[in-house]
This record gives sequence, C-alpha cells and structure tokens, in this order.
Amino acid sequence: MHRHNTPRRTQVALALLVAAAFVGGPAAAKDVTDADILNDAKTPGDVVSFGLGTQGQRFSQLAAVNTGTVKNLVPAWSMSFGGEKQRGQESQPVIHDGKMFVTASYSRLFAIDAKTGKKLWKYEHRLPDGIMPCCDVINRGAALYGNLVIFGTLDAQLVALNKDTGKVVWKEKVDDYAAGYSITAAPIIAKGKLITGVSGGEFGIVGRIDARDPLTGKLVWTRPTVEGHMGYVVDKDGNKKENGISGTANATWSGDLWKTGGAATWNGATYDPETNLIFAGTGNPAPWNSHLRPGDNLFSSSTVAIDADTGKIVWHYQNTPHDGWDFDGVNEFVSFDFKDPKTGKVVKAGGKADRNGFFFVNDRTNGKLLNAFPFVNKITWAKSIDLKTGRPVYDDENRPGDPTAGDGKKGKTVFSAPSFLGGKNQQQIAYNPQTGLFYVPANEWGMDIWNEPVAYKKGAAYLGAGFTIKPLHEDYIGVMRAVDPVSGKVVWENKNYAPLWGGALTTAGGLTFYGTPEGYLKAVDAKTGKELWSFQTGTGIVAPPVTWEQDGEQMIAVTTGWGGAVPLWGGDVAKRVNYLEQGGSVWVFKLHKS
Repeated sequence: MHRHNTPRRTQVALALLVAAAFVGGPAAAKDVTDADILNDAKTPGDVVSFGLGTQGQRFSQLAAVNTGTVKNLVPAWSMSFGGEKQRGQESQPVIHDGKMFVTASYSRLFAIDAKTGKKLWKYEHRLPDGIMPCCDVINRGAALYGNLVIFGTLDAQLVALNKDTGKVVWKEKVDDYAAGYSITAAPIIAKGKLITGVSGGEFGIVGRIDARDPLTGKLVWTRPTVEGHMGYVVDKDGNKKENGISGTANATWSGDLWKTGGAATWNGATYDPETNLIFAGTGNPAPWNSHLRPGDNLFSSSTVAIDADTGKIVWHYQNTPHDGWDFDGVNEFVSFDFKDPKTGKVVKAGGKADRNGFFFVNDRTNGKLLNAFPFVNKITWAKSIDLKTGRPVYDDENRPGDPTAGDGKKGKTVFSAPSFLGGKNQQQIAYNPQTGLFYVPANEWGMDIWNEPVAYKKGAAYLGAGFTIKPLHEDYIGVMRAVDPVSGKVVWENKNYAPLWGGALTTAGGLTFYGTPEGYLKAVDAKTGKELWSFQTGTGIVAPPVTWEQDGEQMIAVTTGWGGAVPLWGGDVAKRVNYLEQGGSVWVFKLHKS
C-alpha cells in the first residue's frame, strides 16, 4: 500500500508547492548571470557590479530623481555597521533581488533588506594580528555571481558566501599578508571570470591581476604588472603553464629591483566587452627613491590592457614613467565613446584622471594617447604631456634629489604638486554620455618630499623617501570638477574645504551626486554644477553613491564613515581636518510622497 501511496503524496505535495508559487508563496532566489552583469548599466532594477557596469561609467538611466524633483529627496532608512570597528568606509553597495550587499572596515560584509534596511546577516572575517594595510583598514566592495557574493580581505584572501544565508562557500589565499599583500579593491566579473588585484606597493610586493573561476575560486590565469615576471595559465586540474613574461626582462629595470617592484593593482579593474579587454591601473614602483631604479620601470604607474581570455597584455600606456613622487597610476580607466570633431568618426576611448594631475584619454583598442590635460591647477613635476610621443615633459629640478649626491643620508628636498595623495586618488570618477562630461573629485595640495637610502626587507615599509603634505589654499582642498575629455576644458567646479575622497554618480535626471568628508551627500546640476540638494549624514563620506529602482521608486544609497589615507598620511592636511568624526553606516534616500 505504501509503495502506491508515496508517489501520489509526492505529486500532491509538488502540486501544492507550484500552486503556492502562483498565489504569492516564497519565490526562489535569483542568481546573478553573466547577462545581468553585462547589462548592469542598462537595467535600473539592480546594481550588480562595481561602477554600475563593468566599464565603470557610474551613469544611471534613471530620471525620476531629477533637477526638478531632487529637492524632495528624503531618507528612507539608515543602517549602522555597529561596534567599535569604525575607520574609513569606502564601499560601494551592490543590490540584487531585493537585497543590498555592502562591505565595511576590517573585512566585514553585510546583507541588508534593500527596502527596509533590516540586517539579514553579517560576515566578519577573522584577521590575523600581522596585517599591513598601507592606507586604512578599508574595503571598496563585493562582486555578485550566481548565488555568491565575493570580496577580498586585508589578509589577502578571497571569500565567497552564499548571498542568501551568509555561509562560506569557498575561501582562497591570494598571497602572503606577512610580505605586505592585502586586498582592498572590489572584484569584478569579466566574461565569467572573477578579476582581482592586490595591494601592498609600499612593502615591495609584485602587482598582478588574477582571473579565477567565481564558483570555485580556482585560478584561471595570472598576469604580473612588473616587467620581468612570468604569467601563468592554470588548467582545470590545477596545473600551471607558463604564459609569457610581462614585457622584457631588465629592459626598463636595471639590476634586481624588479623582483620587488611594486606596481600594485590596489584599485581593481574595469572591463570593456566591446574589446574584451580588462583595464587595470598600476601603482608606484618600489621603492619611492627613483635614483635606485633607473629606467621607465614598466608596468608601474600605468594603464595595462589585458585580454580577458588569454591573460596576455595587449597594450599599455605609462602615465608616469620612472615615477619618483608616488603618483601611482591605479586610477580607473573608464570606457566611453566620442565623436572626433575633426573627422566626425566615433572613437572608442577611455578616460583616466591620474594621481599625477593630468587627465588622459586613450584609444581603448590600442592605447594610443588621444588627449592629455591638467585637471588640477598646480602641477610641478612635469610641464606638459607631449601628445606626439605620449611622454611627460619633465621639470628635472622637481625630482627629489639623490641621497648619494650629498651626505648619503638625505637627498635634496623639493616642493611638488600635486602631493602623492594625488590630484585624484581612490575616489571614483563618473561619465555622463548625455553631457559628454567626466565628473572628477579632485584635490589641490602639494608636498615637501625627499629621498633616503633603503633596502628591501620582507614585510617592512619600502619607501626610501620622506614627505610632508601641505594644503595650497586656506579656503579649500577638494574640488569637484566637470571636464570635457575632447576639448580638455574644465566646464565647472565646486570647491570644498576638506579633501574630496568619495566617488561620483551621474544620472539621466541631469544630476551628479557626491559626498564630502564634512558629511554632506550632495546633488548638483550635471550641466552647471549648481547645488540643488544636500543632506548631512553625521560622518564623512569617502565612498561612491549608487542608484537603482525599487517598487517603482528611484533609490539613492551611499556608505558613510570618515577615514582612508588622508587622516593617516595627510601631514598638515590631516591636522586641518582632525575635527571630523568617524562612523559607519549605509544611508538610503527616495523621493518624499506628498
């Protein structure tokens, strides 16, 4: 009897489950697909990638919140990260299927009900005592893929969790934290691969971009960003195969310093599906003392374009050859198209506001330099960028002096602008295809800098330089600027007393959003820069806002919490803004319904 009744009961149970689904029963959680990620910039109901699309434009087609309605924007909810773990909060939230995922300081990850702000679960990574983050215990965000949410940690691991339960699905060690490696950037997904970089250039690590299977964490390929190091591909059985040296050994590095050459990829990457290229910005060469390492020191302080399938470098452009000021080049390379005013042809380009103070426009198919112009007022290290050669016209008197030319203990001090914290640092730019403008959170500051002798020691700071950062003006440091990448002109600017350290968001509603260390989230007219709305969140904002549509309403979100590199490395600037309070929250806004 039981043999006949059990199938019948199963059929009835299945029928009831199906019926429940049609009458509002619990729906199955949706996975994040490759198509979702490729279409992220065009689908308003979610934000599934860092940059609101893999190209990193940070542009939303939503327009319900616009120049006319933004005055009615009010808080919908706020959630605190809690506890004593404050410090800088640089994370961009990702939102999918009614849930928000946001990372926080000290390698934490929160899942939140995107409608109510209720915490669904929290993951706290257990960090060892010996971590060595150079520039605060921050994290910039997570990646979504399938039913996983994936992020990097300060002890150089990648962790993938079930996005519905918070349970760890896989965990992979990326490198040795005791040697200075860490991860602070948000991963991205490119063509079904998890793309990550590494931090630690101040400790003599070797920068690289890794591609992994996002469902397992297993390595697919790895591409070093210091010339002379071997790349590898890895088969499904875990066998490594050599995939060519990056560049040519010793071509731009003399001696053995390339073995600890820096060029960290600490700000992550962008991906352009049209060219199938991953664009990674690379950090400073190590050590800072440039007299120890003659040559251009590829591929440091550069944009490197990597084939997503093969892991090979297709092209590179070096923004600061033979960097002697810690200018890095990690700033994001944002794909965009423009019409050439001379030929009328559409150009596939990329824009980058570099820490060295120049805005660069390159052909994203081959790296050719198309335009380069200052986006800050004071640049002392170079007089210009030669558009024919693509190289800077150095001011040789502004390179910090060689210690061996004097007493051997300290080289000539120079005053240099911008400071090593950059004309733009980690704070993300945005591009609006409707205005044709980039929105750049810039800073005007300088530094006294000098070189010192140094030798590499595993896990120790590897600078060979000293510095003091100084403001250039009494009334402002930060400046939000709208720049035209074709003409090279600054269209408008808004000054800010404290340095700007959070990213930008721009929308089809004619708005640009950004936050300030003083705690204000602001909305300005994207065409004119006129401030139309602001809200005081109670702590500094050093993260980029995002927007999405939920239940027919446009939502705006931003992570808040003062910190990052400025209070740690800022010298006189840090003293000037030491009144700012720490914190840690997510704020969400929507239009008030009258």
